Amino acid sequence: MAIRHQLINRSPADVWAVLADPERYGEWVVGPDSSTPLDDTWPKSGSRLRFTLRVGPWSGDGKTTVRHSEAHKELELEAKFKALGSARIFLQLRPWGTGTLVICDEHPLRGLGGALHNPVTEALLQLRHRGMLPRLAKVVEENRAGRGHGAEVRHA
Repeated sequence: MAIRHQLINRSPADVWAVLADPERYGEWVVGPDSSTPLDDTWPKSGSRLRFTLRVGPWSGDGKTTVRHSEAHKELELEAKFKALGSARIFLQLRPWGTGTLVICDEHPLRGLGGALHNPVTEALLQLRHRGMLPRLAKVVEENRAGRGHGAEVRHA
């Protein structure tokens, strides 16, 4: 299980505002190039979004489903991408002084990713998180400063 954390110098509400905006998924998640909500209830349990992965001239779509959501505290997702299978991504937000400690726990669930899960793939997930969590911090801080989408985002 790849577990990593990031201290973000913003409140849990500010972090949640970004997590609760499905169109911003591609801005902070390492891998997806873009995202589109499939339901208008994101991030409520059962809501989904489509994401696009691009590698050179190749691209493919996957889907992410919210499995659990507790506003300003927890977001648990299942990301599915064709033959690779699915992965569980759990984001926990903990108030930490004036900031937020974000804890990310990710592991493969089904399909090829689950069958081939080993120390090498675990290391790759750690590298992904090293990119993803600082990106999330940057997006949250830019959002709060008014350079991103408005803070008037849906709350679960």
